[in-house]
Amino acid sequence: MDFIINLLRGSLGLLLLLLVCYLYSNNRKAIDWKLVGVGMAMQIFFGVLLLKVPFVNKAFDWLASKFAAVLQFSQAGSEFIFGDLVTKSDTFGYIFAFQVLPTIVFFSALSSILYYFGILQKIVFGLAWLMSKTMGLSGPESLAAAANVFIGQTEAPLVVKPYLENMTKSEMLCLMTGGMATIAGGVFAAYIGFLGGSDPISQTYFAKHLLTASIISAPAAIVAAKMIFPEINKKDLNSQLKMEGSSANNLLDAISAGTTDGLKLAVNVGVMLLVFTALIYMCNTILMNYFGEPTGLNEWVRNQTDGRFKGFDFTYILGNIFAPVAWILGTPKEDVLLVGQLLGQKTMINEFVAYAELNNIREAGVTLNPKSLIIATYALCGFANFASIGIQIGGISAIAPGQRKNLTELGIKALVGGTIASFLTAAIAGVIV
Repeated sequence: MDFIINLLRGSLGLLLLLLVCYLYSNNRKAIDWKLVGVGMAMQIFFGVLLLKVPFVNKAFDWLASKFAAVLQFSQAGSEFIFGDLVTKSDTFGYIFAFQVLPTIVFFSALSSILYYFGILQKIVFGLAWLMSKTMGLSGPESLAAAANVFIGQTEAPLVVKPYLENMTKSEMLCLMTGGMATIAGGVFAAYIGFLGGSDPISQTYFAKHLLTASIISAPAAIVAAKMIFPEINKKDLNSQLKMEGSSANNLLDAISAGTTDGLKLAVNVGVMLLVFTALIYMCNTILMNYFGEPTGLNEWVRNQTDGRFKGFDFTYILGNIFAPVAWILGTPKEDVLLVGQLLGQKTMINEFVAYAELNNIREAGVTLNPKSLIIATYALCGFANFASIGIQIGGISAIAPGQRKNLTELGIKALVGGTIASFLTAAIAGVIV
């Protein structure tokens, strides 16, 4: 009975999310419903295959364990530099500073090595070929969508750099939405550290779900993008389904470049998390002290949420705004405010802040329903936030100046598409898991 209820609720969530894409579309009559059907079928098929088919699930567990092992490799390097600071404390601050951030640098260098040897290109090409043949996408679209599963939203466009200037608006939105809906390899390992802590079993568990989320979000991003901005200028670009090799001169050059890129990303993540966490705390304090306390709303909120919220603050407001979204994704009713808060922080700020808050909620002793934790893990797994609009405009226009006008016009559409893609993935995971 519970499965039937979950299935009906998940189906309702999917239909409502697709309805948003339909209503937001710039040309509803041109929507390719076959593409939409194939894309959703692929997402569900991959979800069931990866999470429910025993031999595939075991193989994926093995792969996830290897990603978790990367954290141990990274920790060896961290211990050499920072000594016992790495293992001195189990507090989030120590884990983040001396384990999570170094992992970003190491994983970026490792990705660069895989790209240098052509291993990453082969994996990306396989996914791109599948999406091109099943969903009728052009070569560049397919390559970019597949690349976004493994590399960042500013690195993936480099894979199709020769074709960027001639991309249609629909192709460009597909590229941007894919970047919003998925995550980069460097931060993927960091999220494992966020959610799994120092426990290898927990790390493997979340590695499997994060990897699944990024893979099945790729077809979801295509569906959302092609509904919001359907392609009307069909082109035969299958011959462009090819990738260039690494630009590194040798292996040492590839390692150096990957390390430098990882360092920039780690510093950016660290300072953004610092600043936005401070700003959230400031907003919470102002709202609680100067509005919630005099009006008695703080006590009312605490009573209404059984102490899960400290009072009438910014996070409580976000929770209420996004609570209906959390509900349609299948979140159990006792957790809709908390998950809604996380969805709001992810969209308005970034996913790192949201994952950090999820960690804080769990460390504070708040018991989340296991289904709520899974839905939050999948829904937060993507770069869809307002800051990413600026990142994409700056990054892509630097290599394709002629597309700058289109990038600025499509920014909000990409944000909406990427957000819906992540939510589609979360809704499906809520039914399957």
